[in-house]
Formats: sequence, C-alpha cells, structure tokens
Amino acid sequence: MREEKEEIEIERIKERKMREMSEEIKATGEENKEGVIGHPLTIDDNSFIETVRKYPLVVVDCWAPWCGPCRMVAPVIEELSKEYAGKVVFGKLNVDENPRVAAEFAIMAIPTLFIFKNGEPVDVIQGALPKQYLEAKVKEWL
Repeated sequence: MREEKEEIEIERIKERKMREMSEEIKATGEENKEGVIGHPLTIDDNSFIETVRKYPLVVVDCWAPWCGPCRMVAPVIEELSKEYAGKVVFGKLNVDENPRVAAEFAIMAIPTLFIFKNGEPVDVIQGALPKQYLEAKVKEWL
C-alpha cells in the first residue's frame, strides 16, 4: 500500500515537473520559430557588431554585476524581451568584461541602453528608468 502511494506521488511530481519545463520553454521563446528570441542575449566584444547587424531592432543593456541600478533594470529587460519576442532582440553587455565596446561608445555611466535599428545606433537611455518609460522608447522604433 505504501509503495503504491509513493508511485502515485512520483507520477504527480513527474507531471508537475513536465508542466513547469514546458512553461519555461515557452517563456524563453525556445519553442518559437527560428529567429524569435524571448530572452536577453549575452553580448561581448566579439559578438557585438554581428548581433546589432543581424536583427532589425536591438536593445543593448550595458551593465556590470556590482551596479545596483543595473540590477534594478535587469528584470525589466527580461520582461520586455519576452513581451517583444519576434519584434525586438534584447542583449546584455557586461562593460567590465567587454572594455572595447564600452570605450567605443564612451559609456561613462551604467546602466546605459542603446537602441540599434538596422545596425545603426538610433537612441540611448541612461539610468534605471521605469518599465513604462523603457517600453515607450522601444515602441518609438518599432
């Protein structure tokens, strides 16, 4: 009797885990058609140019792990990347680990977000601003 209850419980756990994994796959956009990205890409000095040229609209969040305001913006970037999957690609560039891009764009304060349209920088946002503001800026370029 006890073994039977344990088996039933194991099956429930398996089913719950499968549902959670399925929801996670949908949330990250991995289940979508090729080219649709529903999470921020990690960008570095080597992939920066290729990434901003590859997608029609890219928002690059320039940040550092020690930066408190950057940590405040991070969940907003995550949300927007899911909400605008297929329309906008979001990327994260750690300025401490990627000094070439940081120097090229003269990043003096973080967080700094750059918006690229067709490979060209079209807008810049500095500071930890609310989601509504960031979303409005992104919508300007859609």
